[in-house]
Parts: sequence; C-alpha cells; structure tokens
Amino acid sequence: MTTPTGKSSSSSERAEPTDLTAAAADFTWLLDRFATQTAGVVDAIAVSSDGLLIAVSQLREQADSERLAAIVSGVTSLAAGASGNYGLGGLNKVIIDLEGGHVLVSAIGCGAVLGVVTSKEAKLGNIAYEMTLFANRAGSALTPQLVLELKNNAGAAPAR
Repeated sequence: MTTPTGKSSSSSERAEPTDLTAAAADFTWLLDRFATQTAGVVDAIAVSSDGLLIAVSQLREQADSERLAAIVSGVTSLAAGASGNYGLGGLNKVIIDLEGGHVLVSAIGCGAVLGVVTSKEAKLGNIAYEMTLFANRAGSALTPQLVLELKNNAGAAPAR
C-alpha cells in the first residue's frame, strides 16, 4: 500500500529529521484511512503519552477533539493505575461498553495511544484486529520527533 507521500506504509524505516513532514502526513493519512475504512468506527484519534492530541481522523471543532483526547488520556491513566497496583503489565486494549456504542483505547507505540469511538452495532473483534494492524503500521514509525511534530499540527485537515 502506498501513502500520499509515495512511501509504502508497510515500510519499517524510521523517519529521519528531514522527513518528518512526510512522516506526519503519512501517519495522519493512516489514521484517516483506518477510521473511514473500518466498519463501525465513528471517530478515531491518536494521543501522546502526556495526554495531548497528535492526530484526528476527521476535521472537527478543536474543543471536541481535545475533549476526546482528554477522555482517552484519562482511560489510559486509569489502566496504568490498575496495572501498577496489580502488576498486570502495559496497556493492550481498554473497551468501554456504553448504551449507544463503545470507546476503545489501544497502545500504538512510542508512548502514544489510539482512541476509537464506535457504533453499538460495531463488531468489536474486527475493530480490535484493525486497531492492532494500525498500531503495527503506524506505531513503528512514531519517534519522539514525529510525536512532537504531530502535536504541533494536531487539528490540521487530514489527508484525503
């Protein structure tokens, strides 16, 4: 598969400092592609380990995206607390089952997490599988420099 910048998304090459803009565009494109091509996904965001929004799947009000980032960050913090208390290891996935849908949170590498909002009818097994694929594709490219650039550009229009 080829991303908008012409690179293969299955490439395991790390982004170099001169390549950060292309890597940021590729990451945002992968997130948007995940959200639009995975049945049942309503919204998807990526959040850094310090709770800041790094990418959104669709352009929306900045306050709405930051609110979802805060929710995802809070869920991540609660999971870390449970892990620390009971020695359960790092975050894999958190699933919140609500009346009208679900919120899923998954680690994607380099101290970042993926937050996904789904419809009630969504097949959680399929979404969890696609989240894992996304983490494998995008997570290996996340470097601290890329996360910083993504934080600085969060809220910009995703590549379509």
